[in-house]
Amino acid sequence: MNEFKLYQKTYDMILYGNQCLNQFPKSEKYALVAEIKRSMYALLRLIIEANKKYYKKTTAQQLDVELETLRTYIRLSADEQMRYLPIKKYEHWSKLLNEIGRMVGGWMKTMK
Repeated sequence: MNEFKLYQKTYDMILYGNQCLNQFPKSEKYALVAEIKRSMYALLRLIIEANKKYYKKTTAQQLDVELETLRTYIRLSADEQMRYLPIKKYEHWSKLLNEIGRMVGGWMKTMK
């Protein structure tokens, strides 16, 4: 049941993230935007994969790494020097990612 909540939170985060990415400049569509999208979809894929596997520990660790990668991309896009993402959207997106991170962390603790 908790895995479904994690899936749903990630799904909702992707929907929000795609709205934000539409506002990025054209020059970043094939660079940073593409990397952020790839990372969001990889996160969702890893959640689905972990839900289907019997041994989930390795996949959960990969999930944690992908989440941190995505956080870094989002932080980079909101950086003062880049300013592709307004601060309010960055704050909301970060809250969504932190909630997913707490769920992944809790999930990993139950596996130990």
